[in-house]
Amino acid sequence: MELRLANGKTLRLVQGDITRVAVDAIVNAANAALRGGGGVDGAIHRAGGPAIMAELDRIRAAQGGCATGSAVVTAAGNLPAKYVFHAVGPIWRGGAQGEAEQLASCYRTAMRLAAEHDVRSISFPSISTGVYGYPVEQAAPIALRAVVEALKGETSVETAIFVLFDRATFDAYAQALESIRASLE
Repeated sequence: MELRLANGKTLRLVQGDITRVAVDAIVNAANAALRGGGGVDGAIHRAGGPAIMAELDRIRAAQGGCATGSAVVTAAGNLPAKYVFHAVGPIWRGGAQGEAEQLASCYRTAMRLAAEHDVRSISFPSISTGVYGYPVEQAAPIALRAVVEALKGETSVETAIFVLFDRATFDAYAQALESIRASLE
């Protein structure tokens, strides 16, 4: 499923494994400690190899962890990319603790980092909707709106791809993308 914006930039949804999609930058759903974990984070570290964690070790030594809504950059190791943007999403606490803004900030920060690193293509997972418990039906429109707004502005990114692991997540994003498409027409 795809949305082509008036400026020629593209947002695409695919179901699959984010570690196998060739892009300039892969966004990782990281934890604040930057120590690896399960889900997308674990898959990226397994596929990318130990060089990614070695770089995160140096970042932690220099600055500690990473705040929720922010991200840090490493090389991509063995992944089919140049960079990994390790974005820390919010833990779902019912929705009244600023989770929506923190989640949007993850995507905006990744898009800002993409522009800073002259990234033309970027892939995103569904941040915070796994073990962090963010309801995917609420997360999808936040994520998509943040990326669409960035694509509409000044950015080097030409293609943003949401790589969604399972059918239920893909369907939630597809429904949200249709709503966004309708609002743009």
